[in-house]
Amino acid sequence: MEFDYIVVGAGSAGCVLANRLSESGRFTVLVLEAGASDFRPMLQVPIGYGKSFYDPSVNWKYESEPESGLAGRKSYWPRGKVLGGSSSINAMVYVRGHPNDFDTWAQTSPGWEWQAVEPYFKKMENWQGKPSDLRGHDGPLWVSDISSQAHPLTAVFLQAAGQLDFPTVEDYNGPSMEGVSLYQITTHRGLRASTARSYLRPAMRRRCLTVLTKAHAHRLKINQQRVEGVEYRHRGKLCFAKARLEVVLCAGAVNTPQLLQLSGIGARAVLESAGVEQVHALASVGENLSDHLGADITCESSVPTMNQMLRPLIGKLKVSIQWLATRKGPLSLSLNQAGGFVSSHKQLKVPDLQLYFSPVSYTRAPEGTRPLVSPDLFPGFLIGYNPCRPTSVGSIHIRSNDPYEPPTIRPNYLTTDHDKQLMLYGMKLMRKILKTPAFKSIVVNELKPGIACESDQEIMDYIQQTAWTVFHPCCTCRMGTDWRDSVVDPSLRVHGLQGLRIADASVFASIPSGNTNAPSIMVGERASDLILQAAPN
Repeated sequence: MEFDYIVVGAGSAGCVLANRLSESGRFTVLVLEAGASDFRPMLQVPIGYGKSFYDPSVNWKYESEPESGLAGRKSYWPRGKVLGGSSSINAMVYVRGHPNDFDTWAQTSPGWEWQAVEPYFKKMENWQGKPSDLRGHDGPLWVSDISSQAHPLTAVFLQAAGQLDFPTVEDYNGPSMEGVSLYQITTHRGLRASTARSYLRPAMRRRCLTVLTKAHAHRLKINQQRVEGVEYRHRGKLCFAKARLEVVLCAGAVNTPQLLQLSGIGARAVLESAGVEQVHALASVGENLSDHLGADITCESSVPTMNQMLRPLIGKLKVSIQWLATRKGPLSLSLNQAGGFVSSHKQLKVPDLQLYFSPVSYTRAPEGTRPLVSPDLFPGFLIGYNPCRPTSVGSIHIRSNDPYEPPTIRPNYLTTDHDKQLMLYGMKLMRKILKTPAFKSIVVNELKPGIACESDQEIMDYIQQTAWTVFHPCCTCRMGTDWRDSVVDPSLRVHGLQGLRIADASVFASIPSGNTNAPSIMVGERASDLILQAAPN
């Protein structure tokens, strides 16, 4: 088979590329997705992400190596293996990022400053909240305001933060990010708005677009520094697709560097240790891995929480009927209903902590499960946080030349003093919030870590024993002008190769301050323009 463009990975950015590159009808486009269709109820009902969290049919279910910063624990890394990628299994929180994030990118990658990328955020958005010139209103991606449905306890969280002088912001994706607010989520009429639904589905009727599911990319074919196509397995057969113009890797922060290394692109030592011959030297492939690490506190509440709505059988029946009849209620929401972005020091110009508030608790969930509709019997809630821009960096390397063997993931969490101190500060801040007048009559008991956990060492031990990824890996094929410490140039072309670009979270020059789904979609939009601008007339 031969196509003008081949997109590897129908995830957050890949679905955007599939739509935009096929939009004019001038070019033929092949999309290769290792996973299956997203036509499953658990992927469409927003709260269904609890079911997909450990489901191997839609999830790569990666694990890190044992982490010294996590007391020797492995970190479980769910990644979407389905049309829509992780946008089909995530918690749907929509955060553009701070303008400073993108101005920082532009220091090594001109053209990615906030002024250049803001139009792409507006282009992709269909914002359903209060009209604003700063938001997009006719894009394909639905972004919902949950203020009319948020649990009443979210108002207590906002009030408590205000009592510590953290302002409530009306739109953290608008004029100012700093402060607390209700989270915006990618849903529409009570259904998840993944990029599969928002971008790919409307494009699939086009004759110039071919989408293959359960098509696992094995390696790229390279001839004299030009990428000619992709070798992949589909329906039990080894196949090859040729790209007349370009191959675009959109396989994500884990699978994109893995595919490059399987193809002989990377550092010689990494490739040779896996039995792969080096075809193109590029030392930064799989390096500079960055991720958000979170921790939380679980409390018993004196007032009803979502536990009382979701745990009883009659409660499950009520919320199910409500969702079926109105597409509203708890099943139409994420459990991360409120949060915000705050600074650990007043002199900081950019927030360095992201907060989360969930009016629900799970203290007895069996290992390997995420029972979002079976919370604790008693009323409880979670309050959590993560540093916005951690300085600990890691790597992703292939173990062998087998494309089905998971790569070695080493996030190196909590290996810098900056990250340790900010995690420690964050836990203390959560407790300050819980001790405000707003929460005073509501908190019955701090269940985890518990009031006995008091000294800095005890708090740090708790963090290392319980902290979890916030599922935002990025930067493993980061962009930059210098090929010695980056993988792609500012136009997202892989250094030293023709016919190959990357467009996903792996190209982030540095980790953004918030959730990574929205910036990944933005990268897909901008990459589409860059590719089409270079296309033949």
